[in-house]
This record gives sequence, structure tokens and C-alpha cells, in this order.
Amino acid sequence: MQIRRYKHFASVVGLVLGLLCAVEAAKVNKHKPWIETTYHGIVTENDDKVLLDPPLIALDKDAPLRYAESFEVTFTKEGEICGFRIHGQNVPFEAVVLDKSTGEGVIRAKDKLDCELQKEHTFTIQAYDCGEGPDGANMKKSHKATVHIQVNDINEYSPVFKEKSYKATVIEGKKYDSILKVEAVDADCSFQFSQICSYEIVTPDVPFTVDKDGFIKNTEKLNYSKERMYKLTVTAYDCGKNRASEDVLVKINIKPTCKPGWQGFNKRIEYEPGTGSLALFPSMHLETCEEPITSIQANIELETNHIGKGCDRDTYSEKSLHKLCGASAGTVELLPAPSSSANWTVGLPTDNGHDSDQVFEFNGTQAIKVPEGVVSTSLKEPFTVSVWMRHGPGAREKETILCNSDKTEMNRHHYSLYVHNCHLILLLRQDPAETENYKPAEFHWKLDQVCDKEWHHYVLNVEFPSVALFVDGATFEPFLVTEDYPLHSSKIDMQLTIGACWQGGNARMSQFFRGNLAGLMIRSGKLENKKVIDCLYTCKEGLDVQLPEEVASAVKVAFNPNQSSLTVEGDDIEAFDKVMQHISYLNSRQFPTPGIRHLRVSTTVKCFNEETCILVPEAAGYVMVLQPEEPKISLSGIDHFARGAAEFESPEGVTLFPELRIVSTITREVEAETEPEATEATEGAEDDPTVQETVVSEEIMHNLDTCEVTALGDELDGEHETLEVDQAQVQQRGLEMTSSNLGLVLTGVNTMANYEQVLHLIRYKNWHTEALFDRKFKLFCSELNGRYISNDFKVEVNVIHTANPMDHANNAMVQPNFINPVHHASVDLSGHNLVNAHQASVVPSAATIVIVVCVSFLVFMIILGVFRIRSAHQRTMRDTEGGKENEMDWDDSALTITVNPMETYEDQHSSEEEEEEEEESEEGEEEDDITSAESESSEDEEAGEPEDQQGASRQQQLEWDDSTLTY
Repeated sequence: MQIRRYKHFASVVGLVLGLLCAVEAAKVNKHKPWIETTYHGIVTENDDKVLLDPPLIALDKDAPLRYAESFEVTFTKEGEICGFRIHGQNVPFEAVVLDKSTGEGVIRAKDKLDCELQKEHTFTIQAYDCGEGPDGANMKKSHKATVHIQVNDINEYSPVFKEKSYKATVIEGKKYDSILKVEAVDADCSFQFSQICSYEIVTPDVPFTVDKDGFIKNTEKLNYSKERMYKLTVTAYDCGKNRASEDVLVKINIKPTCKPGWQGFNKRIEYEPGTGSLALFPSMHLETCEEPITSIQANIELETNHIGKGCDRDTYSEKSLHKLCGASAGTVELLPAPSSSANWTVGLPTDNGHDSDQVFEFNGTQAIKVPEGVVSTSLKEPFTVSVWMRHGPGAREKETILCNSDKTEMNRHHYSLYVHNCHLILLLRQDPAETENYKPAEFHWKLDQVCDKEWHHYVLNVEFPSVALFVDGATFEPFLVTEDYPLHSSKIDMQLTIGACWQGGNARMSQFFRGNLAGLMIRSGKLENKKVIDCLYTCKEGLDVQLPEEVASAVKVAFNPNQSSLTVEGDDIEAFDKVMQHISYLNSRQFPTPGIRHLRVSTTVKCFNEETCILVPEAAGYVMVLQPEEPKISLSGIDHFARGAAEFESPEGVTLFPELRIVSTITREVEAETEPEATEATEGAEDDPTVQETVVSEEIMHNLDTCEVTALGDELDGEHETLEVDQAQVQQRGLEMTSSNLGLVLTGVNTMANYEQVLHLIRYKNWHTEALFDRKFKLFCSELNGRYISNDFKVEVNVIHTANPMDHANNAMVQPNFINPVHHASVDLSGHNLVNAHQASVVPSAATIVIVVCVSFLVFMIILGVFRIRSAHQRTMRDTEGGKENEMDWDDSALTITVNPMETYEDQHSSEEEEEEEEESEEGEEEDDITSAESESSEDEEAGEPEDQQGASRQQQLEWDDSTLTY
């Protein structure tokens, strides 16, 4: 029993000792704090508190255990948690211990977080206890735990559209699943707030809708005629219900139903003469409706067939054109424009238009005979025949263009050019030879051009036995040559005809031509070269294109010979459009023919299967060539003068146009210039739009092609009068001259200055002037074969007859020829300057007349009184000082001299009453029947006289009636 008591006591003591040891041991820091290995946290952008899972709690085994409720345990500092330490660079968080005894802590943000900058943060954390000793130097650290913290987003940003505006094009009549997509973005970092949840069309009552992804489509079929463009305002919302900061504008263009063809084509293009080339299709492009094409070919045609001879060409005479193109001399024009020197074409109908070429119409009943001497009856080989012809359709009968046949007795055709069944045939019968063998006689060409009713240029170069034919500059070989015997020699004259063939045996015309001819020429002894032929055929208007460098290799362009059409080929639509936009119209004539030139563009498009996949309609329009500013050709100079009879009879003759001046002007409308100090009346006139423009004349330079001098009244009598000009001077200036009993004609395309110089050289000679008192001539000039004609400049030349002093010496009063003043270097006869008039000595008969008149006048003055005598004396003194000329009225049938009272004209600065009296006197003189020898001075000459000379001169008119005089 004692042993049991002992064992029980020992156990109690042991227990107490154990507890005491444990308490003692607790005071020693043996263990490290313990935390979880991983933590996950969440923090909001506008908050600093981090919610961790699991919570941040550190445990330490150095803390005493509680075995019973009644047993109180006192924690020592070795078991407390003193803090947490965060490891990492630039970690924006800190860990704070909330309760040391329990080890509870918290993590919080040091600064405001931005989810958009960093959505997640990862770092490590350690816990440490309070350690042993007063300074805690024996503290222990836990292991490092990983902390993941996610920054929660707040909806602080609104959606923003990626584009400032959107646009799309749709075709009418079609319902689209999607026309275009609008897209907005949100700068928030979270999925919820950064996503665009919906889009909305703000504009009301539009046939469009938008889905949540931003795709816009139409809710009904659109009509181009109803609306060509819609403007929509669209907004966006994010999933946080924030609306876009700015709405976006959407433009939707409505196109008509896609139809392949040329777009941007202006049907009317106006061309102003003298402006160079004009782009025809500056904005045109080809719409292919998105078809996959492989090649494009376009043919552009400019229709000018109705203009002159197929296009706008210079309308000078064909002979002048040959000369301008470099042809040698010897060309004879068989169809010239009607004139005084070439009148055999007068009866032929023409096109009645000088704007274009002079062409002649043959209706199957008309033909003309070419006068003898115009061209040699037998052509000297080689020779050339050229003609412009429009003919069609063909006929079974022969239609003769040119024919040289027997004039009488027989019907043999020596040579002819005719049309038969769309064949052009040249007949050339050789002259008789010693050996009468077959020789080539007919050359046949089968040509579509002969019967297509279009103008074509034909040139035949004949160098027997070969004949070369050029049609519009292209060479054609004869498909058939037939032979025949040479003609038998005869002495029958030949007749050259145009439009038919003369049958000498029947004395009638046959084989009439139906069509139009122009420019029929024959040149004997020389052939036309290709350069001249091309020049004659070349148009002055046509199409042109300047290829841009970047597309020159991608597109091919080809022209026809007269540049009235061109073909463009390529496979690149953009390059093709650029070439089309550079095609232009050009007319190099100074005065082009006004009117319409039709324009057509035909196009072929091929796809990958090398077949025509789309049909492009023909584009048609026209070029309107505006009326050019027409020139006014003015001839001016001295139109009335007198010369002594000796001058007319001299070898030099009398110069007809010594001071002729040729001027060409055009009239322009220009805006009127307003003076700065305009009056009130001018200011009021500014309201009237018609005052804003004024008309001015501007002198221009251009060529003439004809000047014609004709005698008015009787024709020139070759036995005693002629018009002459130095042929060397004419040829030196590149002109030609023809003369006849009607007058003289200068021809050739040349400057107005050269024509002036030659006209100055024209002299009139008359070696039988006894019965001649005056001669009148008319001059006019023209350009472009009569398209522009000058005024008729008329010149009157008076003959001053000087009586022989030995004849009728004692009968001076019976037959006075003429009274000629003696004190003037130039005579003013009947109010006109006598330019360079030779002074004639006063004959005795004239002196006697003057003495008798003066004596009679003085006697009359004495009877009237002293005052009248003094007045008459003063008037006589003025006559002597001013060099006045006397004019007398006589009737030589009764040999009675009538002296008119002299009238004194005061100076130009005299009173208005005297000026009115002078005007009345002049009007009275105009009312009298004045003969051709006493016409009044021209206004131009009066304007050219000095004022003091006009005031100082006093003119007396001399009237006569020579009906009863015999010379």
C-alpha cells in the first residue's frame, strides 16, 4: 500500500515537472511561422483593399497549447507574428499585420491601380515572428508564398469608332446581306466593359439596319431615281451601357443598275477655232460591272464625210494646193472656180458653199467643154491625172469623167477616164506608129471606193506602158489590161470634155457622169511623187492622242491614213481609260468649216474564255466646230485721178494702183473698261448688261489666193489699150498672171504684202487717147477660193488733153479741149487729187478765155459799185495766195461760155453759219447731174487734208457736155 502511494506521488510530481519544463521550453523560439503556399486576391481600380483567398494568417508552433479550458496559457513574444515581407520589384502592394497574437494580416494597394496598364500582379510574401530577446534578433521567417492579385475593371471609358466616317456604294434594286461594317473599340481592360454589345442607327426613317457586330444592310430595295445617297448616323454601346463618345457618319451611294458601257461621256463637245487640240473624253471611263476581262478594243470614228471633200481641207484652188504641196510647174486645172479668165465651169451646179471646198455636181445631163489652149491636145508622156470624185452606186452604162475625142466627123476617143460597173478605167490610145502592133490601151481597176458614195482622191501616174493608181494615198495595181491597135493618123481636131464624151460624128454628148467632181488636174511631162500625193490628200482636221508615258507600253494605238479614226487595244482598264482621256480633236485651219462632226466609239470586251462576255453599247456624240471670226478684207487707196494723154501713150503707161493698201481685220467683242472717275451717267449704264461689251477691230495676217482687175464699161480693145505688169516681178513673188479682154487676174496663195507689191506694178496703156476722156477699173481680192471676198475697189482715171498751140490759134473760143492751171504741182480735178500730175503749159486759147472772163467780171463789179470792186479785188488776191483752182460750166454745142460765181470757203475755224452755208452749197452740187469727169472728192481724201489747206482752198466746178464734140 505504501508502494502504491509512492507511485502515485511520483506520477504527480512528474506531471508537474513536465508542465514546468514545457513552460520553460515555450520561452525558447524554436519554430518558424507558417503560411499558405499560394494566395489569390482581387482588387478594384478605385479601391486599395485586396480580398485574398485564403485569408492571410500566419501560425507559429512556439505558441503554448491549450489542453483544458481551465488551463490558462500566456503567449510569449516568441509565438507572435510581427509582420509580413513582400518580395518583388515595383510591387504596388504592402502587407500589414492586423493581430500579432493570431497572425492575421491583410494586403492592400499602396497607390491607385489602373487595370488598363496592368490587369494582374504576382509576387511572393513571407511572415516572420517576433523572435527572442529584447531586440528580436532571433526572429524566424516562414517560407515564401506566391500571391496572385487581379485588378478588377470599372467602366470608365466609352466606345470610339475606328474611322471618322464610312462610305459604301450599292446598286439599286438589290437587297444586300451586308453593305459595310462599322466598328468601335473600348479602352477598358475588362471583357465586360471593353466589349461592344450593340450598335444603333440614330437617323430615323432610313431603309437600313445594323446588327450587334456593326454590319449594315438595307431593309428594302433601293431606287436610284428616288435617292442617290443616304447619310446615316450610327452610335455604339459597350456592355456596361456606355454610349460612344461621338457618333459616326455613314454615306451610302446608290448606283443605277450596273450596265456595261462608257460613263462620263459628254455628247456635245464645242471646238473654238484656233485653240489647238481639244480633249474629247476628259472624264470618260469604261464600266465593266466587275466582269473579269482579258482584252478591250475600242474604235473611235470622226465622221467628216459631209465636210467638203471628205474632211476639212484648205479650200484654195487645186492648182494652188499642188504648188503648196511642192508639185512642179505645168499643172493645169480643168475644173477651176468660175471667174472672168476661167468661165467654162459657170453653168455647172456647185455645192453653194464657200466654207468648204468648191465641188461640181454632174446629174447625168450636163457636161462642159474645155476651151482650146487650156491644155495640149496630145499629152506628153509621162503625165499625171488627178481628181476628187464622189460616185455611187454603179451603173451599166459608161460614165465619163474626162474625155478627149474627135471634134468632128468621127467618134474616136484618144484618151478618157471613166467609170463602169464600179470599175475605174483609163483609156489611152497610142499615136500611129510604123508597126501597128497591139499595145496596152485600157487599164481596169475594180474598186469599192468608186461606188461607196464617199469622197476619194484619185491620182494616175501614166508612164506608158505602166500606169500607177493612188486612191487616198494607197497604191492599187490594175487587175486587167486590154490591148488595141493605135489610132490611124488624121488631121481632125480634138475636143476635151468633162462629165461626158463628145461624139464628133453625131455632134452630141454621150456617156454622162452622175456624181460629184472637184480638183480635176492634168500635168504633162512629169509624174506626181508620193510626198505630193499624200500632201494633197491629208486632212486639216482629225483625231490625235498623246500617250502618257506610264501607259504607252500597255496600250496600242493605230490611226487610219487621214486620222479620222483610230483603234485602241489593251488589257488594263485603268491604262485604257487614261489613253481614252487623252484622245483629242485638232483642226489646223485658220478658218475651219463650222458645223457638226459626228463622233462614235464602238467597243469590244473579251473575258477569259476569249469570247465577248459583255456588250458595251456604242457611244455617240458630236464635235461642234464654232463659227470662226471671219476676216474682212479691205482695199483702199486713190480711187480717182487724172493723167496727161502723153502718159497713157508712153511705154510705161499709167500706174492704176499707186497707193493701194490691203488690210484684213476681224471683229472681236471685248469687255468695256470702266474708268475710275466714271460719271453718274456711266454708273447708271453699268446696270445695263449690253454696255459691258464693246466691239473692236483687230488686224490679222493671212494669205490671199486671187486678185482680179476688170475693166468697167467696154471691154479692153487689144488694138489700142492693154493692162500690163512685169512678168518677172510676178514670178519672183510666187504668183501667176492671166489676162484677157476683160482684165487681168493674179493667182497663187501668197501674202497680202506680195499681192500689194504686184498690184502696184499694174499699168494701163492706151495709144489712141484722142477719143478717151476716162476709164474705170474694178479690183477685188479673195481668199480660200472665194470664201472671203474683199470690197470692190473702183478706180477712175481721167485723160487730160492738151491742145496743139498751132491748131485753131485764131479760134480759141471755138473748141477748147481742157483748162489746166499752171501754178500747182498736183492738179485737183473735180474734187480729186491728181497724184503726180505733170504740169502742162497754159495754151493761148485757155489764156484768152481767162482774160475775157476776168475783164467781164471786172466790168460787172465796176457797175455794182466801188464796194463790189474792192470785194472782188480781195477775192482775187486770196485766189492768188491760196492756189485756188477754177471750174467752169460750159455747153460746147453753142460755144457759149458760162462763168459761175466763185464761192469763198473760209477757214475751218470760221463761224457756224458759214459752215452751214458751205454744207448747203455742197448738197446743192450733189443734186446736180454731174458727169463722170467731175465727181466729188472722197471723204477719205478730205479727211487726209490739213485743216488750213481745206480752209484756204476754193474749188470751182467745170461742167461740160461733150456729146457734140468731134475729135
